[in-house]
Amino acid sequence: METAPAHTAPIWPFVAYTAIVLLLVATLITVSHILGQRHHERATGEAYESGILSTHSARLRFPSQFYLIAMLFVVFDIETVFIISWSIAFDALGWQGFAAISIFIGILLVVLIYEWRNGALNFGPDGKKIIEAYRKKLRHSSPSAPTNT
Repeated sequence: METAPAHTAPIWPFVAYTAIVLLLVATLITVSHILGQRHHERATGEAYESGILSTHSARLRFPSQFYLIAMLFVVFDIETVFIISWSIAFDALGWQGFAAISIFIGILLVVLIYEWRNGALNFGPDGKKIIEAYRKKLRHSSPSAPTNT
């Protein structure tokens, strides 16, 4: 019993594509080396500066709330993926799928309210404190400008 020969795709398109890509890369690097500027300022050899004098260290401290907001973004971004997937398959899932996505959204809403009530979403000063400080500053400032009363 003979088996049918397996269908093999020709390999020459892949080889031709690879050769064209390598030729293009070599050409771009060569032209860049020939036409590129050459300068040797004090900061040229420094990492990430490329001739611009650095002003301070690149080591910055981010507040922990930055990471919390990033995690919340990822969680709610994944929520969006699930909801869009559900909406695409809405006809096939029926009412059972609707109930499942409603429970899913309800749980995420409860989590969002929990985070909001615990202050996880507050990453700036309270607006009332800012207004109070501004009014205090206005009361203690000297009356240099005439008031319209």
